[in-house]
Amino acid sequence: MKKFTTLTGIAAPIPIINIYTDMIYPAEFMKTIHRSGLGKYLFYKFRYDKQGDENPNFILNTEPYNKAVIIIAGDNFGCGSSREHAPWTLLDFGIRCVIAPSFADIFYNNSAKNGLLLIKLPQEKVDLLMEEAKNQALLTIDLPQQKISSTTGITIEFAIEAERKYRLLNGLDDIDFTLQEDALIAKFEQKQAVQQPWL
Repeated sequence: MKKFTTLTGIAAPIPIINIYTDMIYPAEFMKTIHRSGLGKYLFYKFRYDKQGDENPNFILNTEPYNKAVIIIAGDNFGCGSSREHAPWTLLDFGIRCVIAPSFADIFYNNSAKNGLLLIKLPQEKVDLLMEEAKNQALLTIDLPQQKISSTTGITIEFAIEAERKYRLLNGLDDIDFTLQEDALIAKFEQKQAVQQPWL
């Protein structure tokens, strides 16, 4: 997966609480196991009307937010079913980071395993970044330094688990992370072949 070090770009303010995975990627489109081409379905029922035409009032259909790489959202982002298509869809659209007061646990873990950085912040700091986003200030996410900065001069620090940070910085999914122990795995398999040759 793609490494995450620093990211600078437009943040889309979506101040909705309980954004669930069916809102991010509707169930009726779950007909593929491929990760590409899903971005067009992101927030589908918000972005398009019943005729399939773009809703000009939805934030991701307006300049400059149609090129957003960050979303500032409400509490409990990613709740609902555990579909991995949700982080795939965000990434395929171009979103690399979501900032919110809290995230659903399964979505939180699925996202990190796919290279999507989720940042939990207190509500007052999310509100501050929401205003920055509404004013179209560029945000920079610095993962090594664990800081968010704005072109207006605001700087906010954030916490992240050490292993999650390491995986994101190095672009390691579960398989890549396991293969870092390739020598130990090979040693174990050699030992097992001698001790249990019938396996």
